[in-house]
Amino acid sequence: MTQSTINLRMDAELKHDMENVCKAMGMNLTTAFTIFAKKVTHERRIPFEISAPDDPFYTEENIARLKRSIAQLEAGQGTVHEVNV
Repeated sequence: MTQSTINLRMDAELKHDMENVCKAMGMNLTTAFTIFAKKVTHERRIPFEISAPDDPFYTEENIARLKRSIAQLEAGQGTVHEVNV
């Protein structure tokens, strides 16, 4: 099998923490990323849920507020800086 090199950039502390976790499991980063790549290839999906549950921007309340603001702008009420929220 021909080998290929991949360069990744990540926060140094995150890398250090991940190396420690991998070491505790008896592997290195290369092995961990290879396992991840094989799982993605086999399942044709990211093998875990990715979400932003704590992101306040996407709360139902904020989305409703944004929709009201857009409606005000579309109705010609105020400017981008004057919309009532």
